[in-house]
Amino acid sequence: MKRSEINEILLKAKEFMAEKQFSLPPWAFWSIDDWKNNKVAAKEVIDNMLGWDITDFGSGDFYKQGLFLFTLRNGKLNADKKPYAEKIMIVEENQETPFHCHVYKMEDIINRGGGNLVIDLYIAKSIGKMEPDDVHFKTDGVSHTVPAGGKVILGPGESICLEQFMYHRFYGEPGKGKVLVGEVSMVNDDATDNYFNPPVGRFPVVEEDELPVHLLVNDYLNFL
Repeated sequence: MKRSEINEILLKAKEFMAEKQFSLPPWAFWSIDDWKNNKVAAKEVIDNMLGWDITDFGSGDFYKQGLFLFTLRNGKLNADKKPYAEKIMIVEENQETPFHCHVYKMEDIINRGGGNLVIDLYIAKSIGKMEPDDVHFKTDGVSHTVPAGGKVILGPGESICLEQFMYHRFYGEPGKGKVLVGEVSMVNDDATDNYFNPPVGRFPVVEEDELPVHLLVNDYLNFL
């Protein structure tokens, strides 16, 4: 992805979050110099990959297959005491986050406002194999069942609990507008606990055609 494209997505995301009155921590708006001056104090932010995260999953078409995320808090397995994570995401109409599951992480996905979020579900007994079995799940503590590959539609305020080995993909329902999506989960580890089917790239290769508006989580190693 070009840095200019990432910057444009980031600015639009800031506008949408402001419209929905969702506020970010002060360090979200630091300059590169601010980061360098606070590198030691903000060690948890850097080490646990908190912050801006924009990916096209290697598709080359962010609005067809891509996702905007901001990780607000996260622990680190076998490294610190925090056992939980929280993210805010923006999902456009028909913008797919492809099928994936987690072995360690259980998560709640929450529609925080805007349009409707569509989630397709499969269960797995081992990585890479989506079973033909019915999928049992809960939305806001209420039990439901869908057939393999079945759809769940979350309106504003609704949430779903996704357990381990539950393959899911999601996208904004066409005609309903973009969606502000929350995630509350166990510790998130993108390096070892994301299993995409079929495999895709998690972080983009960035073409630096202009300076970053804000650093992404995958920029920390290169800029700091």
